[in-house]
Amino acid sequence: MESYSRRWVLGAGATTLLSAGLTACGSGDSGSDGGSELTAFVWGDDAVKVQTAAVNRFNKSAASKKAKGDIKLEKIPGSDYPTKLRTAMGSPSAPDLFFNWGGGSIKAYQEAKRLVDLTDTIKVDSVLANGFLPSVLSAGDLGGRHYGIPMRGMQPVILFYNKTLFAEHKLQPPTTWDQLLDNNAKLKKAKITPFALGGADTWTELMWLEYLVDRIGGPEVFRKIQNGDASGWGDPAVLKAAQTVRDLIDDGAFGSKYSSVGYNNAGAPAVFAKGRAAMHLMGSWEYSTQLGKFPDFAKKDMGWCAFPTVEGGAGDIRNVVGNPTNYWSVNSRTKNKDAAIAFLRTCASEEYAKALVANGDVPTTANAAKLLDASPNPEFAKFQYEMVQKAPAFTLSWDQAVDPDVSTPMLTEINKLFVGKSTPARFVGALKGLK
Repeated sequence: MESYSRRWVLGAGATTLLSAGLTACGSGDSGSDGGSELTAFVWGDDAVKVQTAAVNRFNKSAASKKAKGDIKLEKIPGSDYPTKLRTAMGSPSAPDLFFNWGGGSIKAYQEAKRLVDLTDTIKVDSVLANGFLPSVLSAGDLGGRHYGIPMRGMQPVILFYNKTLFAEHKLQPPTTWDQLLDNNAKLKKAKITPFALGGADTWTELMWLEYLVDRIGGPEVFRKIQNGDASGWGDPAVLKAAQTVRDLIDDGAFGSKYSSVGYNNAGAPAVFAKGRAAMHLMGSWEYSTQLGKFPDFAKKDMGWCAFPTVEGGAGDIRNVVGNPTNYWSVNSRTKNKDAAIAFLRTCASEEYAKALVANGDVPTTANAAKLLDASPNPEFAKFQYEMVQKAPAFTLSWDQAVDPDVSTPMLTEINKLFVGKSTPARFVGALKGLK
């Protein structure tokens, strides 16, 4: 799956668009026809074959017959998905179920009362309650309530490194910030840029702040912001994280051309794969990106580790940031909630998890560990799974966790910090003003 499809968020102004659509449609409208057929919107990429097979199985199952409902999967090309979903959710042709990223990506729909609150359903359904890793199930919540069921692989942000370069220069994967800085100094002396960074795509810069705020202040700092309290941006951990980023930039950790290098065009992956940079902080999809673009590097040279601790910081090295997974949410206007819930339960099945593994994904189901030997890279799959399984906290990517109207200006301020158009203090001040 392309990185952009993993990073999409509900755009600014979505609440307005949705509200306008809701005004235009009657309260009795539904995406399903009398409960006999439910429509499910899904991101139409290569990975959709897993959902296609799941729908075909469900429609032939006893659960479908009992609930008197089939699923019709509507695959929407990635570039069209955000607009088509927003438009459809405010119309009589709204889907009964839809693919999303949880958090801020569904907030407008939750505020418009267009989502089924699944919290109580999950509590009394052992398949849903026990079927998924708790950190993933809760990561896409809004206000501590569940509005989605995990339906794709996990996507934690990982520190990747070039094993060959590290061996040549007698370096170890850093577990503390001091070790990271010591590695940086040795790499620069050898004329190697410490970190690849696709700064032309701002979301790649966001990952640095996400981990630094967690490691310095703990997950509670951003949790306060995610819950709508903009004063959380004034926490000392945010300022220290911004200062740490500027120190890295000024020290040459990303080289001098990072702001003109992209990720979506494979620029940063190429810098990493060709040995011009020794490390790359990126989502777990970096492995599949490298396997597709630079297979020899992916198979022989790529190593991976957790983001290091920061001395004196409150964050646990086991804490994870990134995209826990994608979710299915249910439209509150569906005429067959029973069939929708019956379909969601299939996402906890071993058969579904096996299909994800075969596709190169790492499932978020509670019993997936035993299936990972069948993964294209069992070592990497097991590292990811254990990383998420053991995580005390999994922080959803900021641009997907905050209100859609905050996400775009937040990314703008992050980019200004990285390119030197803002100071850490001005950066914090600007974020505190975002509401």
